[in-house]
Amino acid sequence: MQAMPKWADAILIPFISLLLAFILSGLMIMAIGKDPVVAVQTMVQGAFGSTNGLGYTLYYTTNFIFTGLAIAVAYQARLFNIGGEGQVMLGGVGVALVCLAIDWPHWAIALPAAMIGGAVFGAAWAFIPAYLQAKRGSHIVITTMMFNFIASAFVGYLLINFLKVPGSMSTESAGFPDGAHLPNFHDMLAPFGIEFSANSPANIAFLIALLAAVGFWVLIWKTRLGFEIRSFGASETAAKYAGINPVRITIIAMLISGALCGLMAINNVMGEAERLIDNAPEGAGFIGIAVALMGRNHPIGIVLAALLFGFLVQGGAELNLWESIPRELVMVIQGLVILFTGALDNMVRRPLEKLFLALRKAKEA
Repeated sequence: MQAMPKWADAILIPFISLLLAFILSGLMIMAIGKDPVVAVQTMVQGAFGSTNGLGYTLYYTTNFIFTGLAIAVAYQARLFNIGGEGQVMLGGVGVALVCLAIDWPHWAIALPAAMIGGAVFGAAWAFIPAYLQAKRGSHIVITTMMFNFIASAFVGYLLINFLKVPGSMSTESAGFPDGAHLPNFHDMLAPFGIEFSANSPANIAFLIALLAAVGFWVLIWKTRLGFEIRSFGASETAAKYAGINPVRITIIAMLISGALCGLMAINNVMGEAERLIDNAPEGAGFIGIAVALMGRNHPIGIVLAALLFGFLVQGGAELNLWESIPRELVMVIQGLVILFTGALDNMVRRPLEKLFLALRKAKEA
């Protein structure tokens, strides 16, 4: 019997954790002489008050959906993939190579090819740590973390020596051809008479991220492979007894995780920058960990958590711009949300479990 209802685990605990994080954040904002109410209003207005702000919020949300799903897939098999940042970088290389390969006639043709390129390169970068874990016993946390640094150096080397425009001082590739430019929300909504900022980076990749969330749900809860992944994550010993190959599941789960990270590049590399730049992930690989934890590794929760962090990133930028609140403090606020919803989860969970157990005993009595 569960200590508390499912709705309490899925909704009440994250809500209380968020509330505590925002209360502490408000106290910190007061400590530097600012009004926390005005700060919240500024964040909400900056993130949702205009189509331009909403576009940036959804752009960041798209990144976090991809990386959150990637972390969740691996975690279903009890694999903690810390290498999302590096896998996104390599996915960007795959997308860039595809987009620069030919003069694409239309984005509808270039997009599927770029998705394959990003997914393959991201999965390939995840394969090596997966193989080392499955075959050699190397800890997946250590190897994926180290591979982030290797990926950063490798992508920098490729940009400087092979992909950079000759004579340019910028560490970036050439711009993609017009046929590889993805439609943004302005282009997508204009035929329906809906106005949306033409300058916002939100693009069709947002819809692909939502489809990836649906695919995640189908894979994990409606397929035999998903059952094997969950079984392996629940108990490796029982999974072996049932005939599930741990090496196969470890590698497949990490390949899917790496592919999802690589797919993020269609948003930030193909959709927004329209070229490969250095440090393209901008921390999305690490934020994906918090998104997966807060979303309870469920696609609906991940989409909502990604939207929250998209709001925090965009709203935090507005705080820095209009209220002169240091960006470092904005990062502290984001860190507090991660701390309370992740590391301090038991601080909220255990008192609630005791409360629900006491209520159940009182009802039975």
